[in-house]
Amino acid sequence: MIELRNLTKQQGKKTIIRNISFIAQRQECLGLMGLEGAAKTTLLKMLAGSISPSSGQVIILGFDTRTHPRQACQAVGYQPAEFSHPTLSVSSLLGFIAALRGFHGAEKRRRVDRAAARLELSPLLSYPIHTLAPGLKRKVALAQAILHDPALLLLDEPFEGLASHQHIETRTLIQSLTEEMAVVIASRDCEALAKTCTRGLIVENGRLLADMPMQELLRTSRHFHAVTLASESALDLLALAVLPGVAGIEEDRHSPGMVTVLPMPGHSILPSISTLIANRHWKVRSLTMEPGRLNDVVHHLSQEASL
Repeated sequence: MIELRNLTKQQGKKTIIRNISFIAQRQECLGLMGLEGAAKTTLLKMLAGSISPSSGQVIILGFDTRTHPRQACQAVGYQPAEFSHPTLSVSSLLGFIAALRGFHGAEKRRRVDRAAARLELSPLLSYPIHTLAPGLKRKVALAQAILHDPALLLLDEPFEGLASHQHIETRTLIQSLTEEMAVVIASRDCEALAKTCTRGLIVENGRLLADMPMQELLRTSRHFHAVTLASESALDLLALAVLPGVAGIEEDRHSPGMVTVLPMPGHSILPSISTLIANRHWKVRSLTMEPGRLNDVVHHLSQEASL
């Protein structure tokens, strides 16, 4: 459905994107991760057709963005990270985008109303966009990106500035959209991507360092199946450290009484920790086994690539 072939972008003597290739299918949600300056936004703009590659190809539904830009771009919806239209209301902006997409009359109104309803924006259609809270502006940006039913949806920092309940709503919406299209999300919020995406791509200095299913990527984290516990009483860290399969212990400097016990690869340490807690009668407030931390994976791979 969507294919990047040896994509490269140069600005003067500087190479921004370096020979990136991957394929995305419908019902895949790809999380694009990387440290600051990794060129995630540039890559999204090249997928959207707003920036042309120096070499290589972006092919969407069989159309090359350079040789058939109109057909390729018609299949793409793009939510930019920055979105501000101070002179337009929500309704005016959505109507303008619908007209640009070729919809008129009753069909245009239907598209606008459907997108607004899906993003719970119907009561706000008459509001000027610049008066809306950041989370609502992101909803408007997403509404204009999906009103033409794209085959590929590109989201740049969709979780930025959202409250915790809005995070959950946005993740749920993205997961429902993934049933209808391919979705690519660029975000600094790796943990949100871990809960939302089916596949993870890590970019550093314009190079693709990793491309694998999200669960496999999480398995590469040193925190995969680590155990984090918070206790009201003092913990015997030595007793935890000598348990079978324990690789190390991390203390949380900001939360006294909270520690994370790291496992050796392939070891399950939760049962022995639970037994130790029961035998020592520790007053433990919480005990969780971690799925892995994507932030650690991104930093580790990025640091290795820079050596």
